[in-house]
Amino acid sequence: MMKLNINGKSHQVDVEPEMPLLWVLRDQLGMTGTKFGCGIAQCGACTVHINGEPVRSCSYPTSAAVGSKVTTIEGLSKDGTHPVQMAWKALDVPQCGYCQSGQILAAAALLRRKPRPTDADIDEAMTNICRCGTYQRIRAAIHLAAKTGKGVGSVIHMVSDAGELIDQQTTQA
Repeated sequence: MMKLNINGKSHQVDVEPEMPLLWVLRDQLGMTGTKFGCGIAQCGACTVHINGEPVRSCSYPTSAAVGSKVTTIEGLSKDGTHPVQMAWKALDVPQCGYCQSGQILAAAALLRRKPRPTDADIDEAMTNICRCGTYQRIRAAIHLAAKTGKGVGSVIHMVSDAGELIDQQTTQA
């Protein structure tokens, strides 16, 4: 039996130590927000936080998570009011949405490390793959969440309007 701290709650799991954390989250605990994409830690759909750092859970052994704080998309915020989640909604970032939980967690980790990232910082940190190609919206949403006042590409006109919307929502929450 292994004891895991996931989204602030303790969970006991009886699995092989080398079982990827992704399968414990999805199959053992029913937390299906974390997605399976490639299985080789390349695409990032399975990204979770381990002690605040983004980790590809498809290749991360469950035994390595013992004693750590694991955060999944379900635990990022109770009601979807994390600044990154709000920016994603305001700019309508997802197209198919499959990769977005991993993208959001990668972005949240970036903003924790660098609260006001540059485009270069975003490009370096956001290594997750989006088959739909929403990279311009992802970058704009990260800038919106960081309140850098920057936007890029076809969504630049949305950033100022969405920023006002997010400001209104956070003051009301």
